[in-house]
Amino acid sequence: MNKRRFGGQGEMEARAFLEQKGAKILEMNFRRPTGEIDIIARQGRTVLFVEVKRRSSLRYGRPAEAVDRAKQAHILRTAMLYLQEKGISDAPLRFDVIEVLPDSIRHIENAFDATGMGW
Repeated sequence: MNKRRFGGQGEMEARAFLEQKGAKILEMNFRRPTGEIDIIARQGRTVLFVEVKRRSSLRYGRPAEAVDRAKQAHILRTAMLYLQEKGISDAPLRFDVIEVLPDSIRHIENAFDATGMGW
């Protein structure tokens, strides 16, 4: 199976997981020149920007470890574009990571924020 299809299946599992938790999915694979956000959702008033990482094992560490400062910066810049485009200025924001493994899903709420990134 190619990497894109493998990752896409993980995103669909993460979407279903978020919907079961009561989140409303607003966008999937929101792409701009600054980067991509796998899932954008709303839970209550809070807008969630979610990076999904799927792995077949923990051989190379936890999937969330791949969301380094550079990846976080791309997500933050892309999230700011989304908010501008949609005219959202007063909603609470949250940046999450969802790890998808063969036998589990781990949702890391508030995985990172804009502190120290120039915002």
